Amino acid sequence: MQEKQELAKKKKIILEAFAKTLKDLRGEQSQFKFCSENDISLDIISKCERGIKDPQLTTLYKIAEGYDLTFAELALKIEANLPARFFLIEK
Repeated sequence: MQEKQELAKKKKIILEAFAKTLKDLRGEQSQFKFCSENDISLDIISKCERGIKDPQLTTLYKIAEGYDLTFAELALKIEANLPARFFLIEK
């Protein structure tokens, strides 16, 4: 039970880092404009920016492309918002 709770806490940290990354990338642009220009659901982006949605891989690719980034560049930006030496699974 404790392992599941720990994993849930770590997932929350990742979602919060992703939310911060999205907000930073979007800046002053409206969510509606970004979503309509990149064929992404406004509901999904809104939930991602609030740290409550774990998006699908295809959505992550669309987000990256919407900001003229590669998927790897988006991942690095998210990783930069994670705590130092963060690991989802302890080995």
